[in-house]
Amino acid sequence: QVQLVESGGGLVQAGGSLRLSCVASGRFFSINVMGWYRQAPGKQRELVATITSGGNTNYTDSVKGRFTISRDNAKNTVNLQMNSLKPEDTGVYYCHAPVVITSTTPLRYLKVWGQGTLVTVSA
Repeated sequence: QVQLVESGGGLVQAGGSLRLSCVASGRFFSINVMGWYRQAPGKQRELVATITSGGNTNYTDSVKGRFTISRDNAKNTVNLQMNSLKPEDTGVYYCHAPVVITSTTPLRYLKVWGQGTLVTVSA
């Protein structure tokens, strides 16, 4: 069983900051890409940012320059530092990772989602 557990959500005023964390636990061999997604009320889930084990990052345009994704490979954690928050950043933020669950080829992946953490930004 592989789990991703998020923490760090909450209520903040516009212009404020929050830091989200996600830790992976359970039996797995490696994780290449880890990412954060969000779902606003009444909208589809969207990608926010991803980071590879080598540190390559990718951001959706609306958060570039405000959010920073980082990870600690040794601790199987990924963080999302969110600055200059806007009301439109409000939503449930989910951690996601395709986790490698086999040590031999062909590799098998398990797509794991966290339970989500609520971020509310007030105007």
